[in-house]
Amino acid sequence: MTAAQASLERLATALADEREALICHDVGALMRSTQDKIVALRELERCPAGELVGPLAELSELNRANGALLARRRREVNWALRHLGRTESAPGYDAQGRTERGARVRDLAVA
Repeated sequence: MTAAQASLERLATALADEREALICHDVGALMRSTQDKIVALRELERCPAGELVGPLAELSELNRANGALLARRRREVNWALRHLGRTESAPGYDAQGRTERGARVRDLAVA
């Protein structure tokens, strides 16, 4: 097995692990798989491009699918935060051109 093939296999494993972590909501596994993916990509940067064209295109599709799944999870978290009265980030400026510093308060219940 060549170095390029080993790196491609490592990347494929990292992408599969990343998908599994996203599906299972496992943050620790997601962080590990992301680190493994970065290591594999750095190894692939040193390999001749001719060996990588076909397999890398397939792995690119897996990476896009994981990105779509990650975007979906992010929307779910943002939705939950909005309904709990929290926001991920406030807008940069208000109508008068000042930065908005006050937190929006949303009552979860009225007594």
